[in-house]
Amino acid sequence: MDRREFVASLVAGGCAGMCVDLTLFPLDTIKTRLQSQQGFYKAGGFRGIYAGVPSAAVGSFPSAAAFFVTYECTKSLLSARGALAAPHVAPVTHMLAASLGEIVACLIRVPTEVVKQRTQASPLSTTYRILLATLREEGVRGLYRGFGSTVLREVPFSLVQFPLWEYLKTLWYWRQGHRLYSWQAAVCGAFAGAVAAFVTTPLDVAKTRIMLAKAGSATASGYIPLVLYDVWKTRGLTGLFAGSLPRMTFISIGGFIFLGAYDKVHHILL
Repeated sequence: MDRREFVASLVAGGCAGMCVDLTLFPLDTIKTRLQSQQGFYKAGGFRGIYAGVPSAAVGSFPSAAAFFVTYECTKSLLSARGALAAPHVAPVTHMLAASLGEIVACLIRVPTEVVKQRTQASPLSTTYRILLATLREEGVRGLYRGFGSTVLREVPFSLVQFPLWEYLKTLWYWRQGHRLYSWQAAVCGAFAGAVAAFVTTPLDVAKTRIMLAKAGSATASGYIPLVLYDVWKTRGLTGLFAGSLPRMTFISIGGFIFLGAYDKVHHILL
């Protein structure tokens, strides 16, 4: 990857992240409150639907930029030589690149996500107060509460979404015989996102429970199987897929905006 492509991936990724996070923030708030242990209405219901938006605004550009730079660099390196350069193993390349991209992005995303979700579930407080309270009670480690569960949610999500997105784009390209328009890449992103969102909803529920749990509790320890078992025991299959509809809606529309915006800006810059 040359310098021009690097800058294009960085800027396009950051712009795409800002577009989707700020546009669809209310749906994300609803999803978080549906998944919280206290229940939807006690967590705020439809009140203060933009609670936590400053945290999302601060973290969306750098985390999305970090993801796409890592994704494109890894894809470029793996496709350049060796066994992974063959076209028929392209999905494996996309899976590895997306997984590494998510791990890097989570280093930035998780602290902002912790503050954002706690503010969403406590709409009477503010982003700044939640940040100070987290640092005072748990230190910097508190900002990375749920890092493992977030990575374990995002990596499987990307293992589904990005190979499917790339495959759908390739299929459409073969059908029409020329490069896809940005709206076509966006449609592929919406479909891939919806599929990946539904499959990984239980992991998202676990991640939300861990981030919102009281410090020192069993849930706060971050042991995902235990959290999922507790949800299954108390709320059954419905609990494991709580918030799946707004999550699928959010990520499907988000995939349309995110991947469509990325494709458009990336193409303009190159």
